[in-house]
Amino acid sequence: MSDIKKDHSIGEGTGAGAGAIAGAVAGTAIGGPVGTAVGAVVGAIAGAKTGGAIAEAVNPTEYRDHFQNTYTTASYYNADRNWNDYEPAYQYGYQNYDKYRGQRFEDVEAKLATDWDASRAESRLAWNEAKGAVRDGWHYIERALPGDADRDGR
Repeated sequence: MSDIKKDHSIGEGTGAGAGAIAGAVAGTAIGGPVGTAVGAVVGAIAGAKTGGAIAEAVNPTEYRDHFQNTYTTASYYNADRNWNDYEPAYQYGYQNYDKYRGQRFEDVEAKLATDWDASRAESRLAWNEAKGAVRDGWHYIERALPGDADRDGR
């Protein structure tokens, strides 16, 4: 399997998982248990397509490599921290851009902050330290996707 195919599979898998959850929730509201199952399947398919589109625009391996090579020059970098602290924050930005696609970072920042502790893996960064890396990851993807970067004058 080529690296590109692996990267697309990662993007599609991330999108499928988020889509399945969103679809199941919507299906429950509309049609009870049957609606939940149908919603999960439809959401997974739609999410995989979106995740695949993000992986086509932003290769996850290149995304990771970019930030691994530049994080120490970012204004939020703390020399007492290392890549193992920052990598989960960049990954969190990548995953959540797909989840909240079409929304501005500032509009979902409070939700991201709330969910950070459960998502940060082994990172020692508190939200106030991770926020800059998450935002940079989010905007990196936003700039790569056609039509997203020019929304709201950005």
